Amino acid sequence: MKSLFKLLLLGLILGLVFTNCKKEEEDPPIDEFEVLAQYLETNDLDLPVINGSFAKAGSALNVNTTDFSIPDYYVIDIRSATDFDLGHIKNAVNVPLANILAEGPKANGKPILVVCYTGQTAGRGVAALRFKGYEAYTLKWGMAAWHNFFNGKWANNATDYVSPNWISTGTPIVNQTFTTFPELVTEETTGEKILDARIADMLSNTTWSVGKDVVLANPENYFINNYWTQTTWDQFGHIKGAYRINEELNLAGLKYLDPEATILTYCYTGQTSSITNAWLEVLGYNTLSLSFGTNGIIHSAMLAHPATTKFTWGGPDAGSNLNFGYYDKDGVLYDPIP
Repeated sequence: MKSLFKLLLLGLILGLVFTNCKKEEEDPPIDEFEVLAQYLETNDLDLPVINGSFAKAGSALNVNTTDFSIPDYYVIDIRSATDFDLGHIKNAVNVPLANILAEGPKANGKPILVVCYTGQTAGRGVAALRFKGYEAYTLKWGMAAWHNFFNGKWANNATDYVSPNWISTGTPIVNQTFTTFPELVTEETTGEKILDARIADMLSNTTWSVGKDVVLANPENYFINNYWTQTTWDQFGHIKGAYRINEELNLAGLKYLDPEATILTYCYTGQTSSITNAWLEVLGYNTLSLSFGTNGIIHSAMLAHPATTKFTWGGPDAGSNLNFGYYDKDGVLYDPIP
């Protein structure tokens, strides 16, 4: 009897081993990054789609001059409840960034305008919405541009900053080609489900930006991407050690990014870099956006150059000083300041 039991036990063990081996042969682990990248390509979710024409200046919107509402858009304000109660655009809804996708269906097909303090965090919300098929935009410059009462967030950060690591000579570092990509571990098996998991992680991340003082103190700590044209690079200079991966920053160009490094993207205002970094973060890259962009480093030079005034806080064509009316939590209208 004992011999029979041993034989049965041995048979059971061998059966389990055989079954597990067979399962491993049938279901090899998937490369989640590859599955996600293929899904994004198939569904036209490459970076130029996600960050293309994503910002709307208030001056370009159809604002009702009687009640200062924006009738053509469903307005989502992702600022804190305290600041929203202090003052917001009429009919805006206050939603935490992490919950923004749950609010999307309530737009009922209207384009969505995402509002934050400066237009930077809103880029992350817009990225999430665009990934899921919504037509979404940020309010350029955020509430700081809507009314003078809110402008401190930008006015106090548009500055000139002297650092030996902001240099005006030298060409961009020649792009390297990397043969590996980030490893994603969502435990999902389809592109759509992997995307959903990665979006949720991206939206919950609150440490996605960094100040100029930190970066310029030790630029060697980052894989820096200057998100400018070559002409602008030549005109204004750049952070020491920067690459210029601009036109090639897309799914095909991911080979130029170091998957092991902290990738710092910077632009003029921190708004384009925020949405760009959100896209990269969804793909698994460790990314940071330079807060306030080069408006916080060479503001005066940008303001003085005709080619960049529209990207400069206070520029005559930037749409950064609108002075529209706003409402508090009790529905009281605060008119534009004379």
